[in-house]
Amino acid sequence: LHCTFFIHTLWFISQHASAVDMDEGDHFLLPCEFPTFELDDPTVVWTRYDLSPSTVHQRQKKGDDLKNQNPLYRDRTSMRTDALETGDLSLNLTKLQLSDSGTYTCSITAARGEKRVTEVLLQVKGQYQTTTSTVDTGRSLEVMLFFMFSTERFPFWANVYQVLLVLLADLLLVTGGLLVHFRQYFMSGTSLLLHYP
Repeated sequence: LHCTFFIHTLWFISQHASAVDMDEGDHFLLPCEFPTFELDDPTVVWTRYDLSPSTVHQRQKKGDDLKNQNPLYRDRTSMRTDALETGDLSLNLTKLQLSDSGTYTCSITAARGEKRVTEVLLQVKGQYQTTTSTVDTGRSLEVMLFFMFSTERFPFWANVYQVLLVLLADLLLVTGGLLVHFRQYFMSGTSLLLHYP
C-alpha cells in the first residue's frame, strides 16, 4: 500500500542526466530548469542519495530552508532568490572538494507530489604531486616513491612562501660553494690585494 501511494504521488522521473568534470577548488552551477509558476507552494530540493542526510540545498517560496542540509555543503551552496518564480532552479556550488563527486538530483515537491527534474553527475578532480625520497638501509640503497594528494589548492601566500624558500636554499648553496672555493684564502692567512688603476 505504501508503494502504491508513492507511485501515485510521483509525477514522472526524467532520465535527463549529464556528466561534468571539474577541478578541486572551482565553483560550478548545477543546471536545472522547470516552470514552477504553475505549481501550488513548490519546494525545490537538490539531493545526493549516497549521503546522509541527503539534502544538499532546499528552497521554498519564503527562501532557503537549510536545517536538514548535509554539513559538507554548509556555506557553499546558493540559488537565485527568484528561482521559484523564474523556473531557474540551478544550484551554485562553490569551493569544490573531492567529496563533492557524485550524482546530484534536482526535485520539485508541490501539492500534487514530487517530480525529479534532472540529474547531474559531478566528478571533482584533485591535484597530484610526485616526490622522490631515498632511504639508506645500510646494506643497499632503496628508492621510495611517495604520492602526495592535496585536499585543497594552496593559497597564494603559501605559493609565495614556497618560492622564497627555494630561493633561500639556492642562495645558501651558492654561498657555501663560494666559501669552499675560496677557503684557501681564509685558512692560509694570505691576503688578496686588489689594485685599481
